[in-house]
Amino acid sequence: MLNDNYVSGWWLLLAAWLLAAIASMSAIYIGEVLGQSPCILCWFQRAFMFPLAVILAIACFNSDLAVWRYALPLASIGALFAMYHSLLYVGLIPQEIKPCTATGPSCSGAEMTIFGGVPLPFLALGVFAAIIILLLYIRRRMLS
Repeated sequence: MLNDNYVSGWWLLLAAWLLAAIASMSAIYIGEVLGQSPCILCWFQRAFMFPLAVILAIACFNSDLAVWRYALPLASIGALFAMYHSLLYVGLIPQEIKPCTATGPSCSGAEMTIFGGVPLPFLALGVFAAIIILLLYIRRRMLS
């Protein structure tokens, strides 16, 4: 019989995977369907979110709660890029946000917001933070 920590840890893992999968599919949708090319910082964030979706899916399939050991560094580095991008967005870091392409939208443009004005860099930071929190809960359940 499975213990409660293991079962609840699996549900936390599933939630982390769903967040990563939805974020990855949303990024693909924005780029491929809406035709908005990502900026350099968006590419770096994608470079850490896309593997998380795959790694967490495999971990869910295999019920591998030890995934936090290798997913947590990916999520943390991605969160650092998202935090830097968010700080650039609000102007706390004095550097101009370059347009995503020569003729494309800027990350600071209105078309790069969702849910009534939430900028995409903030959304990415929120998703990375939520995944980190879920992975830390999984870690706590594994070690208890």
